[in-house]
Amino acid sequence: MAGRFSPRTPTPGHPRRASAPAPRPAGRTRVWAATKGPLDLALTLGPLRRGPGDPTYRTTPDGAVWRTSRTPAGPATLRLTATKDTAHAEAWGEGAEWMLDQLPAMLGELDDPEAFEPRHRLVAETHRRRPGLRLTRTGLVLESLIPSVLEQKVTATEAYRAWRLLVRGFGEPAPGAAPEGMYVMPDARRWAMIPSWEWHRAGVDSKRSDTVMRAVRVARRMEEAAAMEQTQAAERLRLISGIGPWTAAETLQRAIGAPDLVTVGDLHLPGIIGHALAGNRHADDAEMLALLEPYAGQRHRAVRLILLSGRTPPRRAPRFQPNNIAVL
Repeated sequence: MAGRFSPRTPTPGHPRRASAPAPRPAGRTRVWAATKGPLDLALTLGPLRRGPGDPTYRTTPDGAVWRTSRTPAGPATLRLTATKDTAHAEAWGEGAEWMLDQLPAMLGELDDPEAFEPRHRLVAETHRRRPGLRLTRTGLVLESLIPSVLEQKVTATEAYRAWRLLVRGFGEPAPGAAPEGMYVMPDARRWAMIPSWEWHRAGVDSKRSDTVMRAVRVARRMEEAAAMEQTQAAERLRLISGIGPWTAAETLQRAIGAPDLVTVGDLHLPGIIGHALAGNRHADDAEMLALLEPYAGQRHRAVRLILLSGRTPPRRAPRFQPNNIAVL
C-alpha cells in the first residue's frame, strides 16, 4: 500500500540524510592584536578551568576556547580563537559587551612579562619554550573565589565534582551559541539560597559552604578587590572567616593577575619548588619563599614556569584520600 513507510521512518537500505547543523546565532565580536608577544590561549586561560568537566569552560576540536562568566552586566558566553598574535572573540548574553571590553586584560595585556628575569636553568629553559605565557586578569572575584573555597583541603577530584554539580544545579544555561552542557555560575543571591542538603549532596562540608555563604552575602565588597593592588585585595578577602592566605592567593592570581602572589599553605607546592630549585622535596613554605626570593615581584610567574616544566618530585607518600561525606 502506498505510504507504507512514514516520512519520519527511513526506507530500509536508504538512510535519511542528516540535516545540516543549525547556524550559530551571531554575537558581538572583537578582533584584538596583542602587543606583548605571541598568544597562547591554553597557557593563559588554563588556570580558569576547574577540571575536565567544568561547565563554565570548554575547548572544542576547532581550537576555540569557550568561557562563561557572571559579569557585572549579566551572564555572558565568550568564544575565543587566536592566531600567533591576534585574538578573535565573539560573545553573547547581557554581559557580552563587558566580556569583550575585558578581553585584553584576560589575555595578559596588563601583564609585564619583560619584567621577568630567569635565575635558574630550569626556569630559563621553560621560559624559552613557553613564550606565550601571560598572567590572566578576569576582573571578577567570586568566580575564582568560590571554586577556590571548594578546593580547600580536599582532592582536586572532589572539588571539581562539587563545582560541576553546584553550577549545573543552580546556575543557568549559557547564553548564545555555547556548546551543549555549558552553564553560567549562580549569582550571589542564588548561591546564598542553596540548601544545606544540596551542599552535602555535592560533597561540600559545612565549613566550606559556610565560607561561601559569608562571601556571597558581601559580594559587592568582594568584587571591589578586583580594582585593588594585591596586598590590599588579599586583606579584603581575608576579612571573611574561612578565607586564608591560600584561598586569597588562588583567587587573586586569576582575578587580578597578581604576578608576585605565591600560594602558601599548599600541601604539595613547597615540595615541588624545593625539588625543582634545590633538590629538596621536603621543603616547607619558608624554604619555598626563600628559593623564590630572587624572583621578587614575579614569584607567581616563576611558580607557573616551574609547574609547566614538569619537574616534580617522585610520589612516595600515599595519595590524599577523598572525604566520604557525600550521599552519592
